[in-house]
Amino acid sequence: MTGIRIRAALCALIPAAAFLALAPVCAHAADKPATTSPAWDRQAAAHYLEGREAWWQSWDRAQKDHGTLCVSCHTQAPFALAMPSLRRDLGQPQPSGTEQAMLASIQKRVHMWNEVQPFYSDAVYGAGKEVESRNAESVLNAVMLTSYDTPAGRLSDTTRSAFDHAWTLQSTTGPDAGAWVWQNFDYTPWESKESQYHWAALMAVAVAAAPDNYRSEPAIAGHLAALLGYLQSHYDAQPLLNKIVALRAAAQFPSLLTKPQRTALVDLLSTLQRPDGGWSLSDFGAWQRRDKTPLETRPDGYATAVTTLALEENGIANAHVQRGRNWLIANQDKATGAWTAWSLNKNRDPESDAGKFMSDAATGYAVLALDHQK
Repeated sequence: MTGIRIRAALCALIPAAAFLALAPVCAHAADKPATTSPAWDRQAAAHYLEGREAWWQSWDRAQKDHGTLCVSCHTQAPFALAMPSLRRDLGQPQPSGTEQAMLASIQKRVHMWNEVQPFYSDAVYGAGKEVESRNAESVLNAVMLTSYDTPAGRLSDTTRSAFDHAWTLQSTTGPDAGAWVWQNFDYTPWESKESQYHWAALMAVAVAAAPDNYRSEPAIAGHLAALLGYLQSHYDAQPLLNKIVALRAAAQFPSLLTKPQRTALVDLLSTLQRPDGGWSLSDFGAWQRRDKTPLETRPDGYATAVTTLALEENGIANAHVQRGRNWLIANQDKATGAWTAWSLNKNRDPESDAGKFMSDAATGYAVLALDHQK
């Protein structure tokens, strides 16, 4: 995928009708309350994420039926997870124009669930793609909407419906019962064979975060038990990246990992931390690029952010966590506000839109990791 390059600053990318809603994000940092740490630039991170989301919404391949947008694991999901936290820190209580457009599309698709079409059809993309895309969308909708309900302290009817759709599609038989058939285009780490576990673990994180004690509702007890059972029984076979996401879920559901599993994982992550404090995604799985080019082996923003976040969420506050935080603070790109990560699939042009997908995820998760101690 090549897409459209972002050639202008954020405010130039946003449609005129949405500019006023976005104006607070484009405003100078001096106009904000003095609530942000000088150690890293929240304003610049928000600027980068807003710009990438604006590009996504303008891309022809993201346009779907009924005037809606395709959701993406790499750009929209990290944007949705990070922006509520960033806006809080920047003193912006209301979603920006790009957030409103994203949320409106998700909400519309949830409300029209039986009318909207799957993002990918079997006729065009091959047998099974409709089921895969429908399952993946249901989980992504629930995860992303929960990110907005959690700060508000109330589970909205729309988010509840999104969870209902996902539970309906949850696999109930076979070796993967408890999970969701996931979108598989052989794009690691979010649209490939290992993505099923990855997003099942993130679904568990979302269930735990959902307001109104959603996790304890009797109506979802069987679904949640099946989900946790799947995560437990499939843990040992996962690449390290998925085990890190499972560690996040285990912070809320401690029985998900045994004490030896947890200890072994934390010890391994400590061993794999590089001397500069970062982690490299190349160490987190047996990845091989499609074009046979060598993987980037330097520490990257995504691996460092997800590892630091998982350790923080488990109450670990040791030198490894602090070094991970320090690496993130030192490696935010001063020009763009982003954290850099590289594709596991191809040697992509880092200035292309597809080449920025991993950096989109890295930036969203870096925000979560650095904001965790607030």
